Amino acid sequence: VHLVESGGDSVQAGGSLRLSCLGSNYRGSREKLGSMAWFRQTPGHEREGIACVGHYDNIRYAESVKGRFTVTKEDVEHSLFLQMNSLSPKDAGMYYCAAGPYRNCDLTSSSYTSWGQGTQVTVSS
Repeated sequence: VHLVESGGDSVQAGGSLRLSCLGSNYRGSREKLGSMAWFRQTPGHEREGIACVGHYDNIRYAESVKGRFTVTKEDVEHSLFLQMNSLSPKDAGMYYCAAGPYRNCDLTSSSYTSWGQGTQVTVSS
């Protein structure tokens, strides 16, 4: 599975961004009927689960983004999106898209087997 993220940018606090993740090479893969997720990583810290969508559309969010971020997916294109509103400097980091084989999603990085290269989000105060 090949994942490519886009949409990262530098914005001011209070602004919005929409991240996209396009997936390919799903045929015959373990991830085809699994979940997709967004993770965030900042220097010196482990990847933090932000939002995920399972095969049967269960959705989970990190507490810190509930009410501000919305995750959606497009099954046909194996695409994942993250609408981020009311951004704060705490939301800054490298955002990674991930795909995994489990049908119900969670925000644990070990549940995912394929990762994109990341897209950078910078939020200035």
